[in-house]
Amino acid sequence: MKSSRVLAIFLRQLYLMRGSPSRLMPLFLWVAIDMVMWGYLSRYLNSVSASGMNFVPSLLGAVLLWDFFARVMQGVTIAFFEDVWSRNFLNLFASPLSIPEYCAGLVLNSIATSTVGLLVMLLLSSLIFGLSFFAYGVALLPFLLILFIFGIALGIFACGLVLRLGPSAEWFVWPIPGMLSPFAGVFYPIATLPVWMQWVALALPPSYVFEGMRGVVAGHPVDPGSLVLAFVLVLGYLLTACAFFAGIYRSAVRTGRLARYSAESSG
Repeated sequence: MKSSRVLAIFLRQLYLMRGSPSRLMPLFLWVAIDMVMWGYLSRYLNSVSASGMNFVPSLLGAVLLWDFFARVMQGVTIAFFEDVWSRNFLNLFASPLSIPEYCAGLVLNSIATSTVGLLVMLLLSSLIFGLSFFAYGVALLPFLLILFIFGIALGIFACGLVLRLGPSAEWFVWPIPGMLSPFAGVFYPIATLPVWMQWVALALPPSYVFEGMRGVVAGHPVDPGSLVLAFVLVLGYLLTACAFFAGIYRSAVRTGRLARYSAESSG
């Protein structure tokens, strides 16, 4: 793997954003809307609740973490979709570029875009609503890492799905975070779910993140066993996603499906 080729994939996305300011707006706009909407909802619940519970860390913090995961996934998929929409695959893979280098470039793009989104969310939540994740120290880092790796895994899997089913299959990708959120227990403990949903939640690394963060907010120590299990699961998802994408790519080259991307409409 050559770093220059990985950087070239990232630079292509950077040049696209520089040449089209409208591509920059999603990095700031949607996360800002989520932070403001959920932040004021949390304040309203604080004002009408008699329990004395502070909803800002539990609700706004959950939204921040889930948005971070979604931005990581979309950082991979949107960079891939740019090549789908421009029908650029033959140009890319006629070069010496390898699949690991291409995927690494997508991941590098995701790191950049999700970092920008995370910084915007942290800034808004801190300045407007007084929510500071820095108060939790290094306890936050493993949770962010798990969400990051899971976002990368789902992003690569989604790219493989579109490569297999065609450009119009991108509409299967956008709902993925929303479909997973009920099982991940973003806003409520996993114990509130029906038993069958709890079994699904046990297979999803984000469920351990949000259960663990609720414990940290409540003043409990981090459960190392849950963290280890979440890391094992998320690494398994990542390896599976990479193998899935590589297998789909080899099949697309062998059957000529990759060549048809140059002529097929993205609709």
